[in-house]
Amino acid sequence: MIAVSYSAIRRKFKDYCDKAANDFETIIITRERGDNVVMLSEAEYNNLLENLYVRSNPKYYNELLKSIDQLKNGRGQKKELLNE
Repeated sequence: MIAVSYSAIRRKFKDYCDKAANDFETIIITRERGDNVVMLSEAEYNNLLENLYVRSNPKYYNELLKSIDQLKNGRGQKKELLNE
């Protein structure tokens, strides 16, 4: 996570966009009077939304935890994908 001032990000906006997009770096844009802003890649943003969705739905979340437990205990199953 990088914290950078509003003025500094304006000077090197492309560089910080590249850091967020290519390095999955979260950038906190600090502002003099507070109300800071967070910059992150679209992929990271979508990942956060997906995680929020799964965790907000007890059915999905419990299935996920159950699946993780099965894998940890060697009860996973390998399946071949069909090529069509």
